[in-house]
Amino acid sequence: MSSFLISIILTLLPITELRVGLPLALFNATKNNLPLFPTFIFILLLNIILIFFVFFFLDFIHKRLMKISIYNKFFSKYAIHLEKKSNSFEKKFKSIGYLALIFLVAIPLPFTGAWTGSLVSWGLKLNRKKSILAISAGVIIAGTIIFLGTLGILAL
Repeated sequence: MSSFLISIILTLLPITELRVGLPLALFNATKNNLPLFPTFIFILLLNIILIFFVFFFLDFIHKRLMKISIYNKFFSKYAIHLEKKSNSFEKKFKSIGYLALIFLVAIPLPFTGAWTGSLVSWGLKLNRKKSILAISAGVIIAGTIIFLGTLGILAL
């Protein structure tokens, strides 16, 4: 399996997302003398498209999967944890609104990407369009930080 395909898969996974997928894709592009900026844009857009997939999954597929006992058990435990995190997030950052969602996603650490932003938005029943814009902005910020860090321009 090519390292570029692996970077795409890692970009789509909830824990690694663009935080791992982007540096790997950039390393692969450098190794194969491919242009870095189009690689960066591709991985960035892939992570933004992921937002729509997560919302689609939560809105439609999740409801059907809740009828399966193993999934229901797993998600029920996860939902309790998610609800606590969402409530904590809402209490701390309600005054700054969607900026908080941008900052949450923009932090280039595991569990703070598009998946988490989408889950928090869905859990808090935030306005979908505003959430998508906020999460996308956070992805762009995080991607830019990671891009600059990977190139050695920005030291984290």
